[in-house]
Amino acid sequence: MKKIAQQIEELNENLAQQLPREILEVFAKSIADLKTLSIEDHAIKTGEKFPDFSLPNTNDKNVSLKELLKRGKVIIAFFRGSWCPYCNIELKTLQDNLKQITDRNATLVAISPQTSYYNEELKNNHHLDFELVTDKNNALAKQLGISFELQDFVIPAYRNLGIDLSEYNKNNTNELPTPAIFVLDPNGTITYRFVDTNYMNRIDMQQLIEQL
Repeated sequence: MKKIAQQIEELNENLAQQLPREILEVFAKSIADLKTLSIEDHAIKTGEKFPDFSLPNTNDKNVSLKELLKRGKVIIAFFRGSWCPYCNIELKTLQDNLKQITDRNATLVAISPQTSYYNEELKNNHHLDFELVTDKNNALAKQLGISFELQDFVIPAYRNLGIDLSEYNKNNTNELPTPAIFVLDPNGTITYRFVDTNYMNRIDMQQLIEQL
């Protein structure tokens, strides 16, 4: 099984060959611009209580943090959407490591602003055995301090690639969550977090498992 960093390196090499240089430069500028916002510094910290939530899953049934915590530890993974190849790699890698997670009495749930329709499609395509829930309008992500608005200069590049966020998220805000992973103890306290506005950087799975 390839490590997530190796999979991302291969993805970057493929994109460098497939995408026009102008689009790659716009993406790089977008990431550099987001870094200036210091989202990582302002986001919710370890030691803090994770806010309670009740969000719809792919069957439009609400999944509540309160219920998840009754089973033990919880891993919460925020992803941008099924259109994001980096998020796809991370979700598939989480699935590959799901047994290690559940063996440690932890429950995994992934959250994005996209509608249940797209979450269900993603879940079926990758045979994901954990809940995908919808954070409409990034309400929870905003509470956590990890929400941001995609810059105007990068939106045309997304659309050129067939990515229309208003279609995926059913709004016109172009807001997304910063990719992030939180580990909560059974009391809902954050014991570990990984937040990075550079969406190309993702957590090493072994490092995540060690937090459980």
